[in-house]
Amino acid sequence: MNKHSHLAGILFATIFGFTFMFSKVALEYVTPVGLIAYRFLIAFLVIEILRRFKVIHIRFEKKHFKHLFFVALFQPILYFLFETYGLNLTSSGEAGMMIAMIPIFVTLLSSIILRESPKLIQVFFILLSVSGVLFIQISKSSSGIESGLVGFTLLLLAVLSAAMFNIASRSASKTLKPHEVTYFMMFAGAITFNIIYLFQLTFENRILDYFTNLYHIELLLPILYLGIVASIGGFFLVNFALGKLPAHVTSIYANLSTIVAIAAGALLLSERLYLYHYIGSIMILIGVYGTVRFNGSRKRKKENYNI
Repeated sequence: MNKHSHLAGILFATIFGFTFMFSKVALEYVTPVGLIAYRFLIAFLVIEILRRFKVIHIRFEKKHFKHLFFVALFQPILYFLFETYGLNLTSSGEAGMMIAMIPIFVTLLSSIILRESPKLIQVFFILLSVSGVLFIQISKSSSGIESGLVGFTLLLLAVLSAAMFNIASRSASKTLKPHEVTYFMMFAGAITFNIIYLFQLTFENRILDYFTNLYHIELLLPILYLGIVASIGGFFLVNFALGKLPAHVTSIYANLSTIVAIAAGALLLSERLYLYHYIGSIMILIGVYGTVRFNGSRKRKKENYNI
């Protein structure tokens, strides 16, 4: 067992788990698109500084651009666009239930594209972990499923984008290092979402808000966490794990972020915990453990896969 890769999975799940809390605070001062724009701007500035000071080395080679294009296209560009606008048309509970389906789509697509088929017992544990997330989301949703077709479609596209990112990053890891993939992801996110946000502010005649928003220290702290810790650190760990582990194993770690988000809300925001939180969390933990525990001997049919 590659301990470093599994540790990376636990760490990125922990990091992403806290993003819910920081985003909740930041969204009191800025729109969702604005938050994403600031997040990736600070992320790119920091990782570019690291490159300039030769802390990291980035290869700008034409042969790598195909892999990088697909990675950045699916995550962060398409995923965040579909998720952000899908959330506007659905409840957070419905969005949580849809996002929980990512490991299932990763498992299906990785078996088709990467020829990384999970064992039958792993499929059971993947479904158990996903069921734990769904159980929590359904239990805390008092209004039931009521999203419209557009909202459902956008969230489904977000799920597919996240799944394809896992496939694309896994493929890119054969020729690129994790920090190189992360660098281009931050660059693509900064350019795309800042253009969208500036266009939005200009259309609404609020262009100065781009700068005045940052006067709020309550906004700056979440942006620093989301940009530096979550975007650079979190996605680096994701790309690192995807370079070492099958996509379906890496993706299942993301479900641990639900447990971290619940714990952070209870400890730091004094949110109340209910029985379903504990039951769902146990299901998630057992599912993740089982998926990882039975990862092993099945070999890939093709070693040099591409997307």
